[in-house]
Amino acid sequence: MRAIIILSLCIITTVYSQKNIPQDYFRSPLDIPLAVSGTYGELRSNHFHSGLDLKTEGREGLDVHAAAEGTVSRIKISNFGYGKAIYIAHPNGYTSVYAHLKKFSPAIEAYIKKRQYAKESYEIQLYPESGTLQVTKGEIIAYSGNSGGSGGPHLHFEIRDGRGRPMNPMRFGLDIADTKKPTINSAWIYSLDKNTHTNGNQKPHKLRLIPQADGTFKAEKITAFGTIGIGVAAIDQLDLANNKNGAYTYATEVNGQKNFELKMDRFSFSETRYINRLIDYGYFKKHRGRIAKLFIEKNNPLTIYNDVINNGFINIKDSMSYTVKVTVEDFKNNVSTIIIPIQGEKTNEISVSETIKTTEYAKSSENYTYSSGIFDVFIEKGSLYENTYLDIKTQGDVIKIHTSDVPLHKNMTIAFDVSNYLEADKQKLYIGRLGSNNKHYYSSTKKKGNRFTTRTRSFGSYSLFTDIEKPIIVPINVSENKWISSEQFLKFKIDDTDSGIKNYRATINGKFILMEYDYKTGTLIYDFNDKVITETENKFKLIVLDKVGNRSTFETTFFRKS
Repeated sequence: MRAIIILSLCIITTVYSQKNIPQDYFRSPLDIPLAVSGTYGELRSNHFHSGLDLKTEGREGLDVHAAAEGTVSRIKISNFGYGKAIYIAHPNGYTSVYAHLKKFSPAIEAYIKKRQYAKESYEIQLYPESGTLQVTKGEIIAYSGNSGGSGGPHLHFEIRDGRGRPMNPMRFGLDIADTKKPTINSAWIYSLDKNTHTNGNQKPHKLRLIPQADGTFKAEKITAFGTIGIGVAAIDQLDLANNKNGAYTYATEVNGQKNFELKMDRFSFSETRYINRLIDYGYFKKHRGRIAKLFIEKNNPLTIYNDVINNGFINIKDSMSYTVKVTVEDFKNNVSTIIIPIQGEKTNEISVSETIKTTEYAKSSENYTYSSGIFDVFIEKGSLYENTYLDIKTQGDVIKIHTSDVPLHKNMTIAFDVSNYLEADKQKLYIGRLGSNNKHYYSSTKKKGNRFTTRTRSFGSYSLFTDIEKPIIVPINVSENKWISSEQFLKFKIDDTDSGIKNYRATINGKFILMEYDYKTGTLIYDFNDKVITETENKFKLIVLDKVGNRSTFETTFFRKS
């Protein structure tokens, strides 16, 4: 009885909390009409987009306001990812997140700078004690920017629940104009077992969509038999931006009965990589387009599904007629619809999709190991979404591990025996992934004796490479014995054409100075407002290391009025 009561209370609490999301608690973080360049839940590479990307009129420096009162609970500054980001914990249990910032408000900036100088590091993560940095609703906490992995000036804004799960910010009453229907680019039929076929074929079948007078689409009638699934490629555009964003809801009905629904309301970061099970990953790798599969295959624990019958599979029987309705909807209830007529028709003369079998068979539920020559490979159970015949080839220092159009959920480990190399050569040696046009890319390399390893979630070809080139340092606005009293910033360009930049350190007159690094432009910047120096004559030194330890040093003397 006690267990039943607790379960009932949990259900009531969950239902209550979902129906009573505050609509006027959070204000907009920007004082401009909200134009969205990225919607919540949008399908991205290896993850769902966890917030809204808000356009900032193509520029940096707009005021960013606290969406509600609270306390700054976390600050993270990174060269990549969110760049400069601030997290505010609110009394109602939610947390708001603001990312890709240019800089913070003066009080918060001073708090951060003090700790960056103490650590002597630009990259830093801070968890201020509760109450240390209190903010009020509408207070300016930062200024918009383009830091980290941002592809252009904008503000990334999130609202997370008490368990740290990002929720759709539009559920909290943010006013965003949207009168446009989603655009359906293509629809597909998938054969989901060995006996299924569509129009006599087992390969994914692209439907021909015919526009109707009422704005819907009707697919050309097809014949099918067995268990099928629907796939849709769609985008959504809002009123104030032309960006091709993600849709909010996908759903299917079969003969008037709801069969499947996918809704972008909330997910956890621990499940976000399962996006590679939601989309047709092979199609994405080959064509760069994302088809959302409106059915749930095994090893897909995503929590974004509702009202799903038989995992969204549609069972087509011989001589039976079916009408499948597919709807794609945005948050403002603009809907695009496809009607798919299907005639059940079994035939024995079908084009069968053959599985290419190899000697290397990896089961998704078991660890897999491979060893040959100087190589060994370990794939942990749960890394593959389904059992797979792996195509592995080795030649010299190169190992090709299957194909990049098959996703890995966890890191596999690739090891190289480097005992044939001289000790001096091993220092400059690293593991790299081979790309197109004879390019290669550094893969994080761990060295232990004669065993070099890398962990990666990408199938493909890997080899050993040598980097003997030093990083490049180019001064932008300083040179030997130059007066730079009128400059607010000290600027440099740094680059490494092989393994890439690992770290850097700069000093003036032997004192550490904080230089911000923008990897997208390769720019290092020091702000003289940090007031590290007071002397007129100043000796500057910059050391830059690449990922195998090659070092470059730049030294100069400049003059500046204090």
